[in-house]
Amino acid sequence: MARKTGSDDPLAPVTLAVGQEELLLDRAVREVVAAAKAADADTDVRDLTPDQLQPGTLAELTSPSLFAERKVVVVRQAQDLSADTVKDVKAYLGSPAEEITLVLLHAGGAKGKGLLDAARKVGAREVACPKMTKPADRLAFVRGEFRTAGRSATPEACQALVDAIGSDLRELASAVSQLVADVEGTIDEAVVGRYYTGRAEASSFTVADRAVEGRAAEALEALRWSLSTGVAPVLITSALAQGVRAIGKLSSARGGRPADLARELGMPPWKIDRVRQQMRGWTPDGVAVALRAVAEADAGVKGGGDDPEYALEKAVVTIARAARSRGRS
Repeated sequence: MARKTGSDDPLAPVTLAVGQEELLLDRAVREVVAAAKAADADTDVRDLTPDQLQPGTLAELTSPSLFAERKVVVVRQAQDLSADTVKDVKAYLGSPAEEITLVLLHAGGAKGKGLLDAARKVGAREVACPKMTKPADRLAFVRGEFRTAGRSATPEACQALVDAIGSDLRELASAVSQLVADVEGTIDEAVVGRYYTGRAEASSFTVADRAVEGRAAEALEALRWSLSTGVAPVLITSALAQGVRAIGKLSSARGGRPADLARELGMPPWKIDRVRQQMRGWTPDGVAVALRAVAEADAGVKGGGDDPEYALEKAVVTIARAARSRGRS
């Protein structure tokens, strides 16, 4: 989990998120935005990249409003800001505006260190978001995820999950969420083994990705391998549902940058880019057909049918066909 220093109040005038782990950086932003919206549902959120924060822009965004609205200003990749813009940010740090929370995302390191030091000097709330390169760090992350969810997992279960999933924190967080949702009581090594044996070679998300891309043969191959290596059928239906819903959400959303769409749809920016590539060929009718197929498969694997494997195969084929629905008669 990300470590915090200074004030733990997410509505502190300045939050400094330091590191290169995208999941933790995104969570640091979401925590501040959620707290601001809890205080004022009409909070205005501005999420900016270095090219969007020109000299004078910060002063404009933080100038007093007649309506005294609460605002969150997020500055990503702050280490890449121009020298003139850095001067603006440093000046603002000395006298932050009321009802405004500034969130600076900084990679750490030597580049842009002057801004980093200035934010620390004024007592900014700091959230450490380092890349977790060591197995021990990833193990601690998994334990923290279970604690945050209020659930108990044995040390062996946590280690087995890290061994099965690997180094991707988003995948680890998703796996913990899935286990917490599906399993009652203490999560042990046997449960993890039942869900994730062979996970690195054939994940439920691989099945879903190939299906929504219209690659039926590859999706079926991945499905059969997943089932043969012990991946739980309910995990596959969950991944299929996530994949189809993501297509539906993005296809009906307004155009814009990945960061803007990420805020609107509740997806990380990296996923927006992936789904944009996957959604070619999809139509609204195709999404509706695919969602019905997922619902039927979900019922089938949870006791509503005699053959869970057949229910999954049928869903995968239906989704893959729906992915090629555009342009078909």
